[in-house]
Amino acid sequence: MKKIIMFFTLLILVAMFTGCGNNNEKHESITLNVSAAASLTDALNEISTEYAKTSTDKLLFNFAGSGSLMTQIEEGAPCDLYISASKEHMDELDTKGLIEESTRVDLLGNTLTLIASEESKDLVSMDSLVSDEVKSIAIGTPESVPAGKYASQSFEALGITEQVGPKLILGKDVRSVLDYVETGNVDCGLVYKTDALLLKNGAIIQDVPQDYHKPIVYPMAVLRETQNKEAVTEFYEFLQTEYAKGVFKKYGFTVL
Repeated sequence: MKKIIMFFTLLILVAMFTGCGNNNEKHESITLNVSAAASLTDALNEISTEYAKTSTDKLLFNFAGSGSLMTQIEEGAPCDLYISASKEHMDELDTKGLIEESTRVDLLGNTLTLIASEESKDLVSMDSLVSDEVKSIAIGTPESVPAGKYASQSFEALGITEQVGPKLILGKDVRSVLDYVETGNVDCGLVYKTDALLLKNGAIIQDVPQDYHKPIVYPMAVLRETQNKEAVTEFYEFLQTEYAKGVFKKYGFTVL
């Protein structure tokens, strides 16, 4: 009888220690590096707050122009997950074998929107960009900021590239363009609708017709060299839940 009691006692102790080991492993904190287009700042910060309620993993966001982020990744900057505002930048990383191709997904869509400073809001329209009344137009640097490239495509579609060229003020990302307009340093600017909705001082003038530029799509993918595959997959999947979709919609994105 004593041997039986000792046997079951040992089984209980083994189960207890095994459970404790699994618990510690489950709650071990990992820092995930997420590189994301600047226009995602507010939405992802809100989503991360909710994610922290169920995960011990820490999210370290790097928000910037998609092209700048792409270059950083190519040069070896730490990144587990990349969310671009441009298919072209994701395509380049894909071509170089830097992303896990099976994880690539088109996450969101957006709209290009013309905004104006408080002082110039009555003077600005897509038709008036070439007029003498509009002296300065802010856009993201086309080479590194997708919103700037979409703006340039829109100017080409309208046939006004040469006329607006001398008026352009280039920003490092869409948030810079938003700031230029809010502070009145430029008459107007072209940003995403999601950024335009954050405008506190100034006015939303109009959405740019979508046939003026290539479709605005935000692809997402896990980096091939990530050392945190399980953890990053969990956040990757969380970004596609109904909760996350609701947050993205609240900030003006289209969920694809």
